[in-house]
Formats: sequence, structure tokens, C-alpha cells
Amino acid sequence: MKQLLALAFALCFAAGAAAFSAGEGIRTADLPSEARATLALIKSGGPFPYEKDGTTFGNREGRLPPERRGYYREFTVRTPGSRDRGARRIIAGKPGEYFYTDDHYRTFRRILE
Repeated sequence: MKQLLALAFALCFAAGAAAFSAGEGIRTADLPSEARATLALIKSGGPFPYEKDGTTFGNREGRLPPERRGYYREFTVRTPGSRDRGARRIIAGKPGEYFYTDDHYRTFRRILE
């Protein structure tokens, strides 16, 4: 049973890791304008428009490089026409380390500055 669980975990981790590759990225200039505005707010320290902005992003699915709990913070990227927070986020790690998702954490692209 332990071997089966270990195999299942390894397969899940591998599938999650495939959602991010260090070679994939998006230039800041190619981000939607709302994402560029959110990135500017992050760099300036806020204020942030959403209550959940700045909270810990757990990376439970392992789609970003593994780090200790609390390393990643999430920030909402406004989605025009959405009545809620929408699916777009910027995840921040250490200063200068940012990831963009527009599909609610399924895939990430490193923001290349």
C-alpha cells in the first residue's frame, strides 16, 4: 500500500511540475495591462484592492518550484467583466521572482523583466 501511495504521489507531482518549466515565460510588456498594474502594486507594497492579496500561496499541486511554506504570496489580477476575483493571479516569491497564471493556478509562466 505504501508503494502504491508513493507512486501516486510521484505521478501527481510530475504532472504538476509539467505545468511549469523554467524555460517558459512571459515578458512584462506582454502581460495584460491589469497584470502590469498588479505587478506595479506588488513592487510598491500596495495598497491592494482585494482582501486576499498578499496571502500565502501554498503551491500544494507543486506547479511552481518547491519552496518552504509561506515563500509564495498571491495577488489578484483584475479581470474585466468578472463579478469575483476571476482566474488571473500573480504569485510572488523572492524579490524579482514573479509568476503569472490566467487559468486559476493550472499553469504558470515566469514573468521575465
